[in-house]
Amino acid sequence: MEQKKKGFIPVMLTPFKNNGDIDFDVLTQLTEMYLQAGATGLFANCLSSEMFELYDEERLQVIKHVIKVVNGAVPVVATGTFGGAITQQANFVKKVHDTGTAAVIAITSLLADQNESDAVFNDRVFELIEQTADIPLGFYECPVPYKRLLSAQQLIDFVDTGRVVYHKDTCLDINQIKQKLEAGKVNTNFGLYDAYMVHAVDSLKAGSAGLSCIQGNFFPEMVVWLCNNYADVALQREVAMVQQFLIDNMDVMHNVYPVVAKYYLTKRGLKISTITRRSVGNFSQAIKSQIEHLYNDYTRLQHSVGIKMV
Repeated sequence: MEQKKKGFIPVMLTPFKNNGDIDFDVLTQLTEMYLQAGATGLFANCLSSEMFELYDEERLQVIKHVIKVVNGAVPVVATGTFGGAITQQANFVKKVHDTGTAAVIAITSLLADQNESDAVFNDRVFELIEQTADIPLGFYECPVPYKRLLSAQQLIDFVDTGRVVYHKDTCLDINQIKQKLEAGKVNTNFGLYDAYMVHAVDSLKAGSAGLSCIQGNFFPEMVVWLCNNYADVALQREVAMVQQFLIDNMDVMHNVYPVVAKYYLTKRGLKISTITRRSVGNFSQAIKSQIEHLYNDYTRLQHSVGIKMV
């Protein structure tokens, strides 16, 4: 598994106009930026997209727009489960699949309540699989409405059906990651994409298929560079510099996210509004200054390592 080419799958933002409407023109530019950076896939309609603040029709419009812009260049995955009875969730999975997605993602915390057992959760997953014909599926351990992590055995059992091809992992534990990677042995079409950049290099070396992280909404070309060069013996000093940069700046990128990511993108020249539908807190002058420092620090790192800005 370590020898397979690794990929970066951005968790896409949704740009909004000042009146709160989706800005599809900027969404086009954002999609093109990810592609130019070297993303090997896109995750549309996810938490970073403010999916819970979109109506069903808007979710489908966003997915369709991204797929149209991508035009077959890379696969697009998108969330298709938003609570309710499994039949209701399965019906929306079908609608998302009909847009042309490569896989439809199920939110683990929306298939069972927090107080319900793994047995109940497992039954609902298999029910969803049964009700969605041959549609390729994936999982996202989304922290909203609560974080429900899959065990290694659960993931192995689901992948063993032949239907689960993608998993966005948020366990934050490299040892659990290594155990979950056993799922790839029962279906070589399956890929685990890690969201936690603190152990990005270790995860890639352990055999994860790649990275799917919010940091890609600040500097996507750096995440691509890491996926391409993490194992290059001649670049281990630079790899360590990138890994440490990600560790050192973890908190600032999560503070008032995704507002901070949108503001950072304006520093890169993208005409994106910092408007969000989700209330994430006050984007203070102090936080703005932190993002400006982040931009300057990344610019220096980029030149030191030799990462080309898109």
